[in-house]
Amino acid sequence: MTGTTPAAPQPPTVAAPRRTPLRPLAGLNRGNLVRELLAGVTLLAIAVPLNIGYAQIAGLPPTAGLYALVLPSILYALTVSSRQVVASPDAAAAALVAASLGGLAVAGSEGYLALAFAQAIICGIVFLLASVFKLGFLADFLSKPILVGFVGGLALDILVSQLAKMLGVKIGAGDEFVQQVRDLLAGLGTTNVWSVLIAAGAIVVLLVGRRIAAALPWALVVLVVATVVVMLAGPARLGVAVLGPVEAGPPALTWPVIGWTQWLQLIPSAIALTVVAMGEGLLVSRSYGEKHGYRTDANRDLLAFGLANLGAGVSGGFAVGSSTSRTAAMDQSGSRTQLPTLVAAAGTLLLLIFGTALLEDIPSPAIGAIVAVAVFPLLGIRKLVALWRQDRFEFAVAAVCFLGAVLIGPIAGIGIAFVLAVVNVVRRAANPPIDVLEADGDPHASLLGAAPDGLETAPGVVVVRLAAPLFFANSGAFGTAVRRAVEASHPAHLVLDLEAVTDVDVTGADAWTGVQSYLAASGADLSLTRVRPGIRERLERLGLLDGVRFFDTNRAAIAALTLEGAAHDRR
Repeated sequence: MTGTTPAAPQPPTVAAPRRTPLRPLAGLNRGNLVRELLAGVTLLAIAVPLNIGYAQIAGLPPTAGLYALVLPSILYALTVSSRQVVASPDAAAAALVAASLGGLAVAGSEGYLALAFAQAIICGIVFLLASVFKLGFLADFLSKPILVGFVGGLALDILVSQLAKMLGVKIGAGDEFVQQVRDLLAGLGTTNVWSVLIAAGAIVVLLVGRRIAAALPWALVVLVVATVVVMLAGPARLGVAVLGPVEAGPPALTWPVIGWTQWLQLIPSAIALTVVAMGEGLLVSRSYGEKHGYRTDANRDLLAFGLANLGAGVSGGFAVGSSTSRTAAMDQSGSRTQLPTLVAAAGTLLLLIFGTALLEDIPSPAIGAIVAVAVFPLLGIRKLVALWRQDRFEFAVAAVCFLGAVLIGPIAGIGIAFVLAVVNVVRRAANPPIDVLEADGDPHASLLGAAPDGLETAPGVVVVRLAAPLFFANSGAFGTAVRRAVEASHPAHLVLDLEAVTDVDVTGADAWTGVQSYLAASGADLSLTRVRPGIRERLERLGLLDGVRFFDTNRAAIAALTLEGAAHDRR
């Protein structure tokens, strides 16, 4: 007669907490409505002058910068998971647009505009694909040193062009950095005193005003005062360049008409723009979400960036990313929703319909000063100094990215950045800690510590811990470390602690096979401890487990194998 063992009582099932769906304008309520509306006015005052300046950096008319604040901002604000990140063209995007399109068309021409619109559309498609295939992890390849160096190089390139505006010197808008520096130095003799005075005054107001009352839109104050001064004196009399006529009217839906070969030519630069925006945007979104305790979704954010860029491409804007400076400004103003973005979009639309005449006499030196003050922190001088102190290799990575972005162009610079990222990862993984462990008498200790070179873990037993995935970069180091441990003590049993091994590739499997052959020739057997279930399946698939024994812990392996050794000695 057979009996059945009663089932053990099961603990009560606890339902997982429901995740609140991400809804548009999350966080908005009656209590913060007025504050969010006022923050939107502040954002409008900040965004209009900056976007006009960034459009000029990109070689586009002012309307391209203003149009990018309307439809793209609305699409982004209604779909993004972050409550605070502000989407807009920024300095890095503007420099990338200018660098990538300068060799394909003349800046400001109809063909150039069509290319910029098409580039934004491709960026949107790449963002959408990244969202669908959950490729946000690719942004992790842009480490801090890479972003610091790459963005710093772009910032230096921008500062040269803005310095020319502030001095009243004409330089080639689409020229490379070195040529722009030459043009600037050659044109110093034509410096306009009034341009210098306007720019200097603007910089003083921006820097001092920020210290006195950071919440005030000092960029708008600078533009208004400088414009009034130039209008009263007369731009022709002063010899100061002004913005000029700005096309009135709301953005109209359109589609860029270019050849298929031109679409293909734009793909590399669009991918570069997407990667930079993705890396910065997801990082900023996550950091502010963690800071204020709300949930963000990286793939939802990628979707929002994709829709924003599609909106920019079909409504006369250009590539859109995240604006760290404006996001920080909104955070300081107390904003915790996307309502300010919608307010800024509505305000920009009203400006385009009714107020473009107010923009015509804005002096270029004032715009240059506003952009220069906004861009200067992006040079990352303090961050570069900190990297020099913390890790010289990381500093070298940043320096190479910086010089690459400046000297050979941002597109090639982003390629260098990715190569350096991979090199850095491989460099760190190529020499992982591979320790022989030392047994101790404390059964309550969870781990064994590393033993001095040449010692056994226990009589006849050596336990080796590999603290990394086993793959092509460290397979040689793994084989060398195992052979060294065996040659030092000639054990009968080698135990591999695989708790930290999360993967084994084909090259690592070859090294493993070599180790097994070496152990067999040395008269030692192989055991494994603390093996993750997925890794055991992987090892079986690679055919690496013939004659291998498994133990749950290192202590269990030592106890069993030393007992076997003692029994063998008694026989």
